[in-house]
Parts: sequence; C-alpha cells; structure tokens
Amino acid sequence: MKNILFKIKKLCKAQNLIESGDKIAIGVSGGKDSLVLLTAMNEIRKKLNYCFDIVAICIDLSNGKMNFENISKYCDSLNIKFILVPSNIFEIVFDIRKEKNPCSLCANLRRGTLNSVAKEEGCNKIALGHHADDLLETFLMSIKQENRLYVLPAKSYLSKMDLTVIRPMLLCFEDDIEKASQNMPVTKNICPADHTTTRQTAKQFLKDLEANNPDIKISLLNSLTNPQRYRLW
Repeated sequence: MKNILFKIKKLCKAQNLIESGDKIAIGVSGGKDSLVLLTAMNEIRKKLNYCFDIVAICIDLSNGKMNFENISKYCDSLNIKFILVPSNIFEIVFDIRKEKNPCSLCANLRRGTLNSVAKEEGCNKIALGHHADDLLETFLMSIKQENRLYVLPAKSYLSKMDLTVIRPMLLCFEDDIEKASQNMPVTKNICPADHTTTRQTAKQFLKDLEANNPDIKISLLNSLTNPQRYRLW
C-alpha cells in the first residue's frame, strides 16, 4: 500500500486533484480497484494537512443479486458513510436492450446514477478507481476502435452536473493494487460480460507484449504521461 499511496499523492499534487473543503464521492463497485482507492483516500485524508470528506457510493447493478454487506461493514470500520443504490441496470442492458456490446450503455447508466447521488450528497468531486493498466488499455482501444489517440484524464469537469471527476490511481499498476487488496472484502463481479469485452482483448495484448518486453507497461505509461507526448506529427 505504501507504493500506491506514494503514487496517488504524486498525481494528486501534480494535477491538483484534491483541495481543502472537498467532499468526494468514491464510486465503490466492491472490486479490488475501488476498495484500494477507498482505503488509500482514507489514509491520505488522515495524514494531509488540508481537510476533505469522503462518502462511498455503490450502485447495485444487479438489483439485489449481489451482497454488499461486507463492503458496508468495511466502510463502517473506516468511519466512511456507505450508500447502496439499487438499480436494474443489468436487466436493462442484458434482458431488455440485449446489447451486443453492453459495456458502453452500462457505463453511461452507472455514471449517470453515480453523478446524481453524488450531487444529492453535496459532493463536488467523484473519485474513480481507474489505474495505469486501464489507461494503457484505453489508449490501445482508442487506436483500434476509434482511429485516434486518447488517454483517461486524471481530472475532468462535468459542466452539466457541476462535478469534477478524478482518477487518483492512474499511476498505479494493477498488480500492485491486487497485492494491496488481499485483506479487503473484494466482492466478485457477476456481470455476464465479465472477461469477454474488448477491454479484455486489450489486456491480453498487453500481456503478450510483456512476455518479451517485461518493462513495456512502464515505458508506455511514462510515454503517455510525458508532457511532450502529443508531438506526434
């Protein structure tokens, strides 16, 4: 966790992700990424000189089929307010709409609900658990599917909602997050499309690259976070 905390603090300082007086909604899915982010943000909150507040918001995509009791207890142990929001997003995406590429619609519905609840709670920022592997995979997907170069931003403003989205873990690799989550109540994802998406294809491509180039992810991340990265033409 020390390495993750160091990288989060580094990015927060470089991009001014957290300010005194912020109330930050952390999107908690129950997976390792969001739980590590929640834990790290709580640690940073206790140690930083300026004060900010945290609330954990969990969107139940399965409308009760998943059990988040352990997540709720974990938040209680950290003295963080936990809000569970029931939804029928899985039903809409898979049963009603029968989406062939479900991730986009699911993400839009999930983000819309998260944004609305965050505003109701008086939050001015939302923190998401995207990490360095997500950044690299998104970059590869943007090339293959959109014929453009795109990376997940560390900070973006949603003018319609008057909310700022931050991604404090974009410098942290998934392997380190996996290790840090060992004693956390990680909840299994029951999404029917889990491990079958285009993101999974990008993830496998990176693994194949690593087989012969062990440091390739570090090199790619350094390239994409370099201020001169857009001098391509």
